[in-house]
Amino acid sequence: MHQLIGDITLCILFAWGLGLAAHFSRQPLILAYLLAGFFIGPFGMGWVKSQESIRTISELGLIFMLFMIGLEIDLKKIMRAGPVILIAGGGQLLGGCILGALFFLTIGLPAGGFDALYLCVACALSSTVIIVKVLYEKHELDTLPGRVTLGVLVLQDVFAILFLAVQPSLDDLHISIVLLSIARVATLVATALIVSRYVLPFLFHQIARRPELVLLGALAWCFLIGEIAEQLHLSREMGSLVAGVSLSTFPYALDVTAKVTTLRDFFITLFFVALGMTIPIPNGSVIGLALMIAAFTVASRLATTFLPLYLMKQGLRASLLPAINLAQISEFSLVVIQTGMIAGHIQSETASAASFAFVVLAVLSTFAIGRSDQFSRQAIRFLKRLGFRDLDRHQAGEGGHGAGAHGEPRRIVILGFFRAASALLNEIERRDEAMLDQIGVVDFNPLVFKTLSARGLQVTYGDISNVDTLVHAGVGGAEIIILSVPDSLLKGANNEKLVRHVRALNPTAKIISTADRLSDVEDQYAAGADYVMLTRLTDAQELFAAIEAAENGLLADKRAETDALLEGRREVLP
Repeated sequence: MHQLIGDITLCILFAWGLGLAAHFSRQPLILAYLLAGFFIGPFGMGWVKSQESIRTISELGLIFMLFMIGLEIDLKKIMRAGPVILIAGGGQLLGGCILGALFFLTIGLPAGGFDALYLCVACALSSTVIIVKVLYEKHELDTLPGRVTLGVLVLQDVFAILFLAVQPSLDDLHISIVLLSIARVATLVATALIVSRYVLPFLFHQIARRPELVLLGALAWCFLIGEIAEQLHLSREMGSLVAGVSLSTFPYALDVTAKVTTLRDFFITLFFVALGMTIPIPNGSVIGLALMIAAFTVASRLATTFLPLYLMKQGLRASLLPAINLAQISEFSLVVIQTGMIAGHIQSETASAASFAFVVLAVLSTFAIGRSDQFSRQAIRFLKRLGFRDLDRHQAGEGGHGAGAHGEPRRIVILGFFRAASALLNEIERRDEAMLDQIGVVDFNPLVFKTLSARGLQVTYGDISNVDTLVHAGVGGAEIIILSVPDSLLKGANNEKLVRHVRALNPTAKIISTADRLSDVEDQYAAGADYVMLTRLTDAQELFAAIEAAENGLLADKRAETDALLEGRREVLP
C-alpha cells in the first residue's frame, strides 16, 4: 500500500511538471502524461517498477475515464442527427474498418490474431479531447463542419461501446457466445436505465443541496454498475461506461458532471501516465508500424469522411474540414488497445506502435486543426485541378452571379451568412417581402446555398475573404453592402480587412459592418465603413428594457411581444 501511494505521488508530480511544459509549448496534455509515465516507468528511469501498482492505477483511471465519456454521450443528439451526420458517421466507421482490415493484413499483421482487428477499431476512432478543445478555441463548434464533426464523434463513441461489449468474447466467437454477450449487455443496460430513470432522480433530488453526497452518489453508481458488469462476466470498464450513459439524460447530469470533473481529471491523468509506463523503448519495427498507422489514419479519413460528404453535395470546404478535424487516433483507442493487451489479444509491439501513432497524430492534428482554413484553401485548389466540382461550379454553369437564374447583381449584398443575417432575411420577409428581390448573399455554407437558392434568392457560393468571390458576386455594382459576421467567426480575414477590400472594389457603396470590440469601431471607420454595428449596445438596450418591464410588472407583456415575433419564423439558421 505504501508503495502504491509513493508511485501515485511520482505519477502526479511528473505529470504536473511535464503538463506545464506542454501548456507553455501549446502541446496536448495527454502527450505530456504519456511522456511522464514513460520517464518514471520500468522502460525509463525505473522509479516505478511494481506491475501491480501500474495495473491498479491504470484500471482506476480507465474506469473514471469511461464513466465520464458515458456522461458526455448525448443519446438525444444521436436521435436528432440529420441524415448527413448519420451517413457520414456510418461511412467513416464502416469504411474505416474495411480499409483498415485490408491495409493491416496487407502489411503483414497476422491474420490469425486480433492485432489487425484492434488496430482497425483504434484507427476508426478520433480524439474528442483534442477536437473539442481546438474547435472551441476557434469558435467553430457551432459551424456546419463543427456540428458534422461532433455528430461523427458521438457515433464513434456508440461504436466503441458495442466493441467493448463483444471484446471479452473474441476468443470464442460462436453465435451462442455472441448472443449470450448481447443478452448480458442488454441486462446491464436495462438495469442501469430503469434504476437511473425511476430511482436515482428521487434520491438525487433529496441530496441536491449536499454536494459531497452528489459526488459520492455518482461514484457509488459508477462502481455499482461496474461490479454488476463484473458479475455478468463483462468488464468493470464496460459497466462504468454504461453507468455514465445511463446518467447522460438524467435531470442532474450536468450537476453530476460538474462534481465529478475534478476527480475525473485526476484519474484520467493517472490512466495516461500508467499507459506511458507500459510503452517500451521503440525499435525500428515499432516506429515503422507507428508511422504506417498514422499515415493510414490520415488517408482513411479523407476516403471515409471527405468522400461521403462530397457525394452528398456538402461542398469541398464543408467536406474537407471534418476530415481534417477527425484525422487522429482517439484516447478511447488507447483504451481499446489497453483492454486488448489485458485480454492477451494483441502483441505488445502492436500496442506500442499504436501508442506512438497516437502521440504523432496528437501533435500533428493539433497543428492541422488550428490551421485548417489555410489547409482547406490549398486543398480545394488542388482538388479542383483534379476535377472535383464544388458548389460554385454548378452556379457558374447557370450563369455566374446572376446572368442566368437570378438576373443582374443585386442592390444589397450580404457578405457572410450567420444568425444575424438569417434573422435579417426573416425580418425583411415579414415587413417588406418585395425587398428580397434586391438582395444577394455570399457564403460557403452549403445549407445556406441550397436553402436560399430554393427560396429564389441570389446566392453566390464562395469565401468572402477571396477577392475573386467578391467580384463574382457583383459587389462592385451594389449600393449597400452588409458585413454581419463578427470577427470571432470569420476565417482567413476580419471585418476591417473585408471593409478595405470592399471599398477598393466599390468606392461609392454604403458599407455596414460589425464589430466585436469597441476598439474595432474606429479601425473599421478608418478602413471605409459607413456604419459599424456593435451588438453589445443593442443587447444592453434590450436587457435594460427587460429590467424596466420587470420592475413595472410588464415582463409578461414583453414576453408576449417576443413570442409574437418568434411565431412562424422560418430562418435558415435556427
